Amino acid sequence: MKPLALLLHPPTISSAPLRFNSSKSHLRNRPFILSCSALQSGSIKDGTSSKSEYKPGILDDFFLNVFRSKMVQEVGWDSEKPGYGGLIEVASRLTMTGRTNSETIEASVRILTALFPPLLLKLYRILVSPIAGGKVAAIMVARVTALTCQWLMGTCTVNSIELPDGSSCQSGVFVEKCKYLEESKCIGICINTCKLPTQSFFKDQMGIPLLMEPNFNDYSCQKTAFSKSLAWRYVLMPQEEEKFQGR
Repeated sequence: MKPLALLLHPPTISSAPLRFNSSKSHLRNRPFILSCSALQSGSIKDGTSSKSEYKPGILDDFFLNVFRSKMVQEVGWDSEKPGYGGLIEVASRLTMTGRTNSETIEASVRILTALFPPLLLKLYRILVSPIAGGKVAAIMVARVTALTCQWLMGTCTVNSIELPDGSSCQSGVFVEKCKYLEESKCIGICINTCKLPTQSFFKDQMGIPLLMEPNFNDYSCQKTAFSKSLAWRYVLMPQEEEKFQGR
């Protein structure tokens, strides 16, 4: 069982933050990105920002219930709370059941993988990801994410990203205020059940390099999908792997 203090107050990330304040972010040599700055403390204080204004759609309850059921199967426990509040409690339990952060991350990857038919992921990685060096897959992922994941993240929009060669690509997704981060108010939950496992899932299961950098100050995120042919790097990953995962 990992100490609660680590989940709520993980070590400070000293790297200079990256901010994306406009719909057209100018990124260089990076893949699929959620952009962000780091907090000095691990838990996010109440009242920092107002609630997301996203209004649930027809299929949102279905998506939430499916995701929650997969998480419950992995954790072996369910919250008595209904809806999104119960989902956050299950996510919190997930972070507490693993003996290490690495186990939590691996469990979260299994949850994401269980949401898709295995053959679909394999075919996407083999048939779609290689097209145009990965550009088609990046654009598709951005659009599908914006269409199907707002129930989890809140309001988000597809935006244009400038590529290293000077061209642009509609492969970004800007999350105005991440509901998952806002509701959990915990960096440990964000890092170990969302950021790191999602990066691993997209890279290993779908063949799309992914970097996620949540903004712990205003809850916003910038996702940017790049082609596999471009050079890519993690901005905060070395520090996070050492301080959050490598134990």
